[in-house]
Amino acid sequence: MTSEITLFVNPTAGRGRGARAAQPAASALRDAGFSVRTVLGEDAGDALRRAREAVAEGTGALIAVGGDGLVSLALQAVAGTLTPLGVVAVGTGNDFARALGLPVRDPGAAGRLAADALKGRAPVRAVDLGRVGDRWFGTVLASGFDSRVNDRGNRMRWVGGRFKYDLAILAELAAFRPITYRMTLDGGAPREIRATLVAVGNGTAYGGGMRICAGALMDDGLFDVTVVGECSRTTLLRVFPRVYRGTHLSHPAVTVHRVSSITLEAAGVTAYADGEPLGALPLTATCVPDAVRVLGAAAPAPAPGG
Repeated sequence: MTSEITLFVNPTAGRGRGARAAQPAASALRDAGFSVRTVLGEDAGDALRRAREAVAEGTGALIAVGGDGLVSLALQAVAGTLTPLGVVAVGTGNDFARALGLPVRDPGAAGRLAADALKGRAPVRAVDLGRVGDRWFGTVLASGFDSRVNDRGNRMRWVGGRFKYDLAILAELAAFRPITYRMTLDGGAPREIRATLVAVGNGTAYGGGMRICAGALMDDGLFDVTVVGECSRTTLLRVFPRVYRGTHLSHPAVTVHRVSSITLEAAGVTAYADGEPLGALPLTATCVPDAVRVLGAAAPAPAPGG
């Protein structure tokens, strides 16, 4: 493995934490004997092109310095290759890093862990990814009420973190109506359902710790598909706070399916994956086993009780 490592940096992540985090992460890698180059890019498309070039040229690892949005971009460059991914999580949500037990908002520790993994002193864990067309995702694909919350939350530039999504939930409740989905699991017969949302989980959480797919494992070759059925605003308001603990899964309105692929169809619904807009339904998502190797990722934790 080459000793040159690529830092893939979002300088605006976490209200500027990305730029500040790059230096201690780079210092930790250099102290371990690695040569470090930095990829920024003029915009997301240019940054991804540069990251893909680094992977094609044989960089020893791609280290994403930012939040879930930048991790999602990095996945597009490393998925299906032998290049490992490191994560220096300094964004708002950091759900990908949390799901894998990686340091959050501690760039020095994250850099040291990545260096240890590259030197064989810490684990390198192969994990699954979701794929929709040519797009990869690591955490959750959201559709329905949650994707509309995500859309509204992303427009709330004046507030950050979990509080932003709590406000967006309250705002969306006022106008929400259940959605008619056509859902096909593992190529079986399509079924029509009325639902509040359908979340396809490779990882457990989105929105900065909302454990919508709390039982999902990132190395079992399966999605956890959480379906919140048709319910009143009052019921939804009672159930949704339980998402932060993962205890919503025991509610009668919630069902979970474990599948390797899913097709979702619904009118007027935009899907998000890893917090980024994916496109309008219909779409088909497939779980791809061992699609990326993550530096320093911990073994999976036991799923929470109901």
